[in-house]
Amino acid sequence: MSNLTAFLAQNAIKPETIKVIASKRFVDPESKKPMEWEVTPITSEEDDLLRKQHTKRMPIPGKKNVFQSETNFPAYLTTLAVKCTKTPNLHDAQLQDSYGVKGAEALLKVMLLPGEYADYLEAIQRVNGFEVTMEDAVEEAKN
Repeated sequence: MSNLTAFLAQNAIKPETIKVIASKRFVDPESKKPMEWEVTPITSEEDDLLRKQHTKRMPIPGKKNVFQSETNFPAYLTTLAVKCTKTPNLHDAQLQDSYGVKGAEALLKVMLLPGEYADYLEAIQRVNGFEVTMEDAVEEAKN
């Protein structure tokens, strides 16, 4: 018998939702322990849609009618983080109102301090199977 059965959908191990402490500043009122955020991976199709959402065709200076694709990686990573975050519900109007923002992306950026935000984005990328973070890959490509 072939090992092909290991690749069948019903035999594949399902991706797990993980728990992350995005910030030690959000604590459970009773236990006084940091609140865990639930993060789940997305599919490759969903990732393709997010990338397309943040990719523009930009003209190459000096070359008429020649364009190249340019992805806004910081915006893509923010949208990816929002899509993967199950708890807290970043789309909750009451939570957004408490921070004085509208939109899940804006909420995520105002809730977390810069270092917390960077660490959270790394956790988001890890849960989605990226060995090297997007920001590292972008920096490497620039050099």
